[in-house]
Amino acid sequence: MTASGNETAPIASLCRSHLEGLYRRYNRRRYVDPDPIAFLYDYPDPADREIAALIAASLAYGQVRTILKSVSAVLEILGPTPARSLIAVSPDAVRERMAGFVHRFATGDHVAGLLAAARSILLEYGALQSCFTAGLHPSDETVLPALTRFANRLIERAPSDPGHLMPRPGKGSACKRLNLMLRWLVRKDAVDPGGWEDVSPEKLIVPLDVHMHRMARRLGLTDRRCANMKTALEITAGFSAICPEDPVRYDFTLTRPGIRGDLDWSEFCGRLRPHRW
Repeated sequence: MTASGNETAPIASLCRSHLEGLYRRYNRRRYVDPDPIAFLYDYPDPADREIAALIAASLAYGQVRTILKSVSAVLEILGPTPARSLIAVSPDAVRERMAGFVHRFATGDHVAGLLAAARSILLEYGALQSCFTAGLHPSDETVLPALTRFANRLIERAPSDPGHLMPRPGKGSACKRLNLMLRWLVRKDAVDPGGWEDVSPEKLIVPLDVHMHRMARRLGLTDRRCANMKTALEITAGFSAICPEDPVRYDFTLTRPGIRGDLDWSEFCGRLRPHRW
């Protein structure tokens, strides 16, 4: 971040004006398909929604149609009330029902291990949110410390290795899927359903996937080529200069051209002059 405060303020104002225009136009449920966030809309109870979010985000890699099929299969096992079902059904029973499940590199054992870990946290904390916020402190600039603790808790509680379904923030991973889950659960607008009231949107980290990485480079928010946590934090800092109260506000909107393929890139980038913050 090399620009001075005097230089940054007008650039941030210009960018926010354009981004808000895109946000008003595209941050709508009509542009959700084929995003796995759609599964969360089926769960009005935040207790069930956070479990659905963990499952949907953990499997959000690979071809989108495969993602939707895999998430649907896991949620079908848990039924209409995933939180209650997860507590009531034994981990062994879940593992049996997951036999034969494959999602690219993930097997039924990986998913069963993740669900068993989530079950253990529900039994101790009552909710995933409570476990997450136990590691969140007012002095933290971002959710990264709490995210690291949360991921470690899930890994520690898993009776079988969840594999890459649960990233290791301490190893530098951008943790795209966990940050995506947080965006879904912490923010609340026409697209993100919310549910986690005890985490502030201002501390969120951009879910760094290939689409956001490409867009951020085009906007001059980073010149880093490696999509790791350092890059995610740099991009987040850039968006914080534009929208300090909600740096992840434009994530859904700016990733639509890459995900859907039916939107004009020039409308998203044409009037946003690349710069360095």
